Amino acid sequence: MRVRILAASALVAASPAFAADTPSPEELWRIIQAQSREIEALKARLAASESQIQETRVIAASAVDAVEAQQTGAVAGWADRTTLGGYGEHHYNNFEAGDDQVDAHRFVLFLGHQFDDSVRFFSELEVEHGLTKDTADGSGPGEVELEQAYIRWDFAERHALVMGQFLVPVGILNETHEPDTFYGTERNRIESNIIPTTWWETGVMLTGELLPGLSYDAALHSGLKTAEGGAVRGGRQKSAKAVANDPAYTVRLKYTGLPGLELAATAQYQSDLTQGRAGEDADGTLLEAHAILSRGPFALRALWASWEIDGAGFAATGRDEQRGWFLEPSYKPLEQLGFFVRYGEYDNEAGLSSSQATQVWDYGLNWWLHPRVVVKADVSDVEDGNDSLNLGLGWSF
Repeated sequence: MRVRILAASALVAASPAFAADTPSPEELWRIIQAQSREIEALKARLAASESQIQETRVIAASAVDAVEAQQTGAVAGWADRTTLGGYGEHHYNNFEAGDDQVDAHRFVLFLGHQFDDSVRFFSELEVEHGLTKDTADGSGPGEVELEQAYIRWDFAERHALVMGQFLVPVGILNETHEPDTFYGTERNRIESNIIPTTWWETGVMLTGELLPGLSYDAALHSGLKTAEGGAVRGGRQKSAKAVANDPAYTVRLKYTGLPGLELAATAQYQSDLTQGRAGEDADGTLLEAHAILSRGPFALRALWASWEIDGAGFAATGRDEQRGWFLEPSYKPLEQLGFFVRYGEYDNEAGLSSSQATQVWDYGLNWWLHPRVVVKADVSDVEDGNDSLNLGLGWSF
């Protein structure tokens, strides 16, 4: 390279025309060195630009991946915090008096969601008797019912506030009535006619644990709207534009401190069961107590419930006093097979001296195909003469 420069310099120097304007070899060398440095700087800047472009591409790709991951995580997180469940049952009843029946008695779906560690949502939607009908008189074989829809806020350790529509804390079956959890195709008549199961209201409820094994529930909620002198069961408004002139108050204590034992007592008061329909207030008080004892294959359930209602209309029909009780021993020799006998009495017109309690015998078996799937066969011997053979299929998940 240096030889070529010297040769070019010699030629230029030999030419008279360019001798005065031609740079010296040293100047040419400086020019070439400056140009080389500029070329190297341009290469460096180009390399830096390519590196920045690549980094930009990587950052953009990472951002896209992060957004996709966030969206996927949000969907997965929502699914992880949402639960779906339900139960259902089919019945066949062969009545001694009247037509036999096949009934898709209940189909229920549970939907729940956990917003965070302390706030949860729970709901229960039910279809009864297979379908509903839009008829002129509003009658039909079935109903679509929203049984529960509430928010539970665990505001302190072992204490929570329930707000919305919930099952009243009373009896054995009202809160836990999935068909695989009890004996008999049909629910016992004492809890159906006296309590009356299934029974839900809208309001607020404090619930929690006072001591290990001793829990409490204290609720203020909508009440019954019963015709003066009418049946308590017919007064359930089911939170459907329910008249709320007179709310109800329910308190329960429950003890489960020993394995296989549950003891509970409930008291409810409502200042006017008619919601202002009668000329005078008809205040009502419901008292209920029950016990559940399980020892190996043997189990025993016992329940007592009573209404005391003031008001001339209720006194005239004898419904100012209503009471009932039952006793149910059971034996489960196999994990899949259990037998039961239940005797109960109930009287919705106990205020009349001439009224006699209806006696009911139920006995039969449950066969669990799976711990959550049960086939039932039993006989109901009712004092009113409408005995029946009952077959059932039930499940929960």
